[in-house]
Amino acid sequence: MTDASPSTSAPVVPPTPPDVDLSQQVRFRSEGGKLLLLLPPEGDDDQSNTSFHWTEVWQQLKQRLDAGDRFWQPETTVHLIARDRLLDGRQLQTIADALTDAQLQLKRVYTSRRQTAVAAATAGYSVEQQASISHLNQPTQEAAHAIAEPLYLETTLRSGADIHHSGTVIILGDVNAGSAVVAEGDILVWGRLRGVAHAGSKGNARCLIMAMQMEPTQLRIADFVARPPETPPAQYHPEVAYVTPQGTIRIARAVDFHRGGKEGG
Repeated sequence: MTDASPSTSAPVVPPTPPDVDLSQQVRFRSEGGKLLLLLPPEGDDDQSNTSFHWTEVWQQLKQRLDAGDRFWQPETTVHLIARDRLLDGRQLQTIADALTDAQLQLKRVYTSRRQTAVAAATAGYSVEQQASISHLNQPTQEAAHAIAEPLYLETTLRSGADIHHSGTVIILGDVNAGSAVVAEGDILVWGRLRGVAHAGSKGNARCLIMAMQMEPTQLRIADFVARPPETPPAQYHPEVAYVTPQGTIRIARAVDFHRGGKEGG
């Protein structure tokens, strides 16, 4: 008689033949309580042995999903580790649809490509974009200190989505309540900021948070935290949040602010 009770043990990944180069395979892996979908790196088109085109990636993914040795539970959320692979909105949707058919849900995308990060955020997925990705939980020291170019997003972040970037984040749209933006640099929202914004996430207290309409759930700059007043203002203006020399977060009207002298200088 088969025991139908749910299993509480961690999922066991099926063994892989020793002669297979895992870095060149589409594969699923359980790590830290997450189900990861790892794509092979895009590689160099001049080196056929390390270059995987989209068709090959898609075929490998379908083979993994169609295999009979699935080790995940239904409705498990998936974190896509795209590495340096360039994915557009159509390809991300194709992956998401295939996962849905397998009773999985795409939740977050990790990528070192700005174009992929933009496509994923526009599609409504949570995104973490770094200059280099070597390991989900243990980035290399070089990757952790890499200076990334600004990430520009022309979208509205819906509730439940979040963006992580190792540089400045510029959003042309709203940041809704229940969403979050975490940046090692500044955060600029050309719209309404109603979610959580954390600038200078690696400890840079000189970073700023700017928004056309400041209604955040929480503001963080480096290790400093501020919450909005309980009574909203009668009229909104473009504003800037910054850390004062006294170690508190202050919000000033943008017309009265410049980075060097803060207010009024």
